Parts: sequence; C-alpha cells; structure tokens
Amino acid sequence: MTYHLNYYGINPYVGGVMATARLDIRLDEEIKAKAEKASALLGLKSLTEYVVRLMDEDATSVIKEHESIVVKDSVFDEFLAACNKAKMPNQALKNAAMFTDESGIK
Repeated sequence: MTYHLNYYGINPYVGGVMATARLDIRLDEEIKAKAEKASALLGLKSLTEYVVRLMDEDATSVIKEHESIVVKDSVFDEFLAACNKAKMPNQALKNAAMFTDESGIK
C-alpha cells in the first residue's frame, strides 16, 4: 500500500483509526484563509485536522444538548413526587418512557 500525502493529507488518522469517509466542500477563499491561519496558530498539522476537530467537537455538543433534558431541581422534585404517588405507571407514562428510550434521550 502506498501512502499519498496529497490524497490523504498529513494526518489521515482520527482517534487512532484511519479515516475512510470523505467530505468535499466549497467555501469562500476568505473563510479558507482564516481557517488555515487558525489551524497553524493551534499548531495543527493540516486544515483537515482542524476541520475534523471542529466538526467532532460541535457535533458532540449538539447531540448532547438535544439528547438531554435539564430541569430545575423543583421540577425534578415534583416529577419524583408524582412518580412516588402513582401506584403503577399509566399507559401515557409507559409510552413516554419508551419514546425517550427509542430517541436516545438521557
């Protein structure tokens, strides 16, 4: 197997694993120049490494934000009190629990 620097870039590994998916994008020259400068200032090996890092960090943040529900302590306490008061969960509560499980909400 031959490694082609122009094809793979300087850092083809992401998280210790050879990256196999490709993403082709078109962007304004000014944005590209700023991204290249930021990449260099951070000491990264390539623009690809910078873009992959940004995408991974942002995607992780967005997913976490949308898969979690944060409520005030008082709201959670009311919820627990309602759960403790009920002898058995009704069908609506069972459906809600199933929906959150299937949706990946934590």
